[in-house]
Amino acid sequence: MLLYLSSILVRITWTLMFPKRNVAAVSVRSSNGYLLIAASGGLNQQRTGITDAVVVARILNATLVVPELDHHSFWKDDSDFVNIFDIKWFISYLAKDVSIVKRVPVKVMKLMQKPPYTMRVPRKSEPEYYSDQVLPVLLRRRVLQLTKFDYRLANDLDEELQKLRCRVNYHALKFTKPIRNLGQKLVVRMRKMARRFIAVHLRFEPDMLAFSGCYYGGGDKERYELGEIRKRWATLPELSPDEERTRGRCPLTPHEVGLMLRALGFKNDTYLYVASGEIYGGEKTLQPLKELFPNFYTKEMVAGDELKPFLPYSSRLAAIDYIVCDESDVFVTNNNGNMAKILAGSRRYMGHKRTIRPNAKRLSALFMARNKMDWETFSGKVKSCQRGYMGEPEEMRPGRGEFHEFPSSCICKTPFNHSNVINRYNDHISGSNPTLPESQYRYISNSSDLDEKSSEKFQ
Repeated sequence: MLLYLSSILVRITWTLMFPKRNVAAVSVRSSNGYLLIAASGGLNQQRTGITDAVVVARILNATLVVPELDHHSFWKDDSDFVNIFDIKWFISYLAKDVSIVKRVPVKVMKLMQKPPYTMRVPRKSEPEYYSDQVLPVLLRRRVLQLTKFDYRLANDLDEELQKLRCRVNYHALKFTKPIRNLGQKLVVRMRKMARRFIAVHLRFEPDMLAFSGCYYGGGDKERYELGEIRKRWATLPELSPDEERTRGRCPLTPHEVGLMLRALGFKNDTYLYVASGEIYGGEKTLQPLKELFPNFYTKEMVAGDELKPFLPYSSRLAAIDYIVCDESDVFVTNNNGNMAKILAGSRRYMGHKRTIRPNAKRLSALFMARNKMDWETFSGKVKSCQRGYMGEPEEMRPGRGEFHEFPSSCICKTPFNHSNVINRYNDHISGSNPTLPESQYRYISNSSDLDEKSSEKFQ
């Protein structure tokens, strides 16, 4: 009887939270046509495009064809959707929201007299734009492709559509079983070495530095190498490296990230998991960070030979890093890019865990003057600079930032006691020895377990 009443309560809660969730699945016959989406960029940029593609299909009452991933970005990864995300789960989980198919039916393609019409919508377009400008084309052509689909939907939508975004991003987009299994293995191995660990997304790859227009003291060699990469973006303006650093638009060096963490109170016995691709400058650039934190690990170090099948695919490697960063006790970003925003949002949505973002604008001047002050003074100034950037629960305010970083409209408004969370981190910083926390294991392979956990979240 208690189990029966509990199941009824879950259904009622689900209905109240997502009133449109229980409508019948959209029939392909009633669809206004087929929507093809070409996502662009790296893994996390494409993730934002996929999330918004589902919402646009809902707005247009269209049948979404599983999005096509970018094979021509800087990372040159030829992975398709099915290689990164669990496609069956994606289609079935969203069946009551949007009709999704793997490809346009052959009979529909045969009836078409012309190739699919292609168009690109402006960035951050409102739902009304899709209704007024895109829907008539879809109705006329029946099959429509939207190209370079990244951030093509407005950030602020009505509550129903925002919650659909949450269902896509945090529940429907589940990595494939091989990625989930290896990612979780790395989490378990880190936990065996240390009761707590920090994940740091360095984002100090050559493409990032070239795009930023910043300079890090490498002379003519650095200027030439990054200048050549910069030519990939024909529309980038000429930038002053000194001005960009003063504005806080330059990623911190690995050494500066390490100094910031030590100044905030993390001791040299802290375990670091460093998520990154190829670091510009290689081992020479990383050495100062390793000296500050000798317990330094990467996916290559923790996974060993198990990583070999993933090595040719940058997006699958990024997905493994994503899992470990998401499960870490503290996540530290080095820029506010796609991975940083999505992970910060995920860690808020799934239950608050700390995400530290460097206040680069204020820290830049401090780092340039650090040799003119003693360590105690420097540490105090770093802590002052970082107020409001330490991932405190109250930092999430309605209307602040982009949806992917601040999914406040999808988080229950019931009171939640954050004191235990904050105390745990304060204990860690002060050098105490907390007990081993249970891993959240959100990357489980059993879909029924995931659905159960989703229901628990919505309760």
